[in-house]
Amino acid sequence: MKQKLNLIIVFSTCLFFTECKKETLSTDQANVTDGNVQLQKSESTATMKTLTTGLIYPRGLKFGPDGNLYVAEAGNGGSTKSCIALQPHIFSPYYGSPTGGRISRIDPSSGSRETVVDNLPTSVGSNANGSKADAFGPADVAFVGNTLYVLQAGAGCGHGVPSSTNGIYRINGDKSHTMVADLGVWSIAHKGAHSEPADYTPEGNWYSMTVAENNFYALEPNHGNFVKAGLDGKIQLVTDISASQGHIVPTALDYKGNFFIGSLGEFPIDGNSSIFKVTPSGNMKKIATGFSAIIGLVVDKKSNMYVLELTAGFPYPTPGAGRIRKINPNGTVENVISGLKLPTAMTMGLDGNLYVSGWGFGPPSGEIIKVTLND
Repeated sequence: MKQKLNLIIVFSTCLFFTECKKETLSTDQANVTDGNVQLQKSESTATMKTLTTGLIYPRGLKFGPDGNLYVAEAGNGGSTKSCIALQPHIFSPYYGSPTGGRISRIDPSSGSRETVVDNLPTSVGSNANGSKADAFGPADVAFVGNTLYVLQAGAGCGHGVPSSTNGIYRINGDKSHTMVADLGVWSIAHKGAHSEPADYTPEGNWYSMTVAENNFYALEPNHGNFVKAGLDGKIQLVTDISASQGHIVPTALDYKGNFFIGSLGEFPIDGNSSIFKVTPSGNMKKIATGFSAIIGLVVDKKSNMYVLELTAGFPYPTPGAGRIRKINPNGTVENVISGLKLPTAMTMGLDGNLYVSGWGFGPPSGEIIKVTLND
């Protein structure tokens, strides 16, 4: 009996789940459906080092026009019970605070960190034994021109901050934030086709965001929706992933002419995650399978695809078992680096190297790892 991975992630039990059945592949299998694939198990010459520590549940990260790295940090959650979750048999109650969610700016040369804002909503659930579950808050960042935007999760009554809502916010020069697109209200009105009652979060658990042609594209794992949002606040569905794929928990997102989306998959983790290509009009095609708990994707200028896996070789999320694999344009798949500790997101720097949020789902303090690609 399989158990569904979900983006409500607890460090002690690692993930909150519902039951399901599904045929799976082993962690060493990989299949690129557009052509033949050869899995190369040898490690590349990539190296990694810790760039920055002391982050608070780091999630999505992007380089800004100033050359610095901007990181969304979910925060520690609040200490005030703001509302009761709609699924009390799993997480009850939720605690939240309208402040504490943070965005940090990191110098990629020195690793020095400074706070951009720390006044964004953060929330946390409690599991059955009363211990804290995973924190929610700022989930990803993006730039339009020189203006910073944040994808906010962890707000609304379903997550413990009823004074706010999930959505895309503009970060203003005075460190205030202004709602641009209300994804929480939209989610309540647009439940995914296969949202499951046991893990349903009405405002959604928004996780990844990118920008294309001055529009935001955001991915929601709980409902399975992939949406487009304009600077004018208008939101439209690109595709309901759950309608064709079921509750696969889509998490990872990148854009290179088309959108590329990776799924987290299910318990036990044994190579059941897939990658999809989605056109701007919403046509969706599976292009690769056999990966393990995909949590990040990067497509570079040479059409190499880097796949960040939360855990490989273990049935449940395990510190030190995260890895990056590379799908080459000719269809071969090779290991880039392993040993990552509960990674949550990945981006490519201006230097052509990869930057990963580490310890993103639990203690000790979060970190940014630089992976130097010596190809």
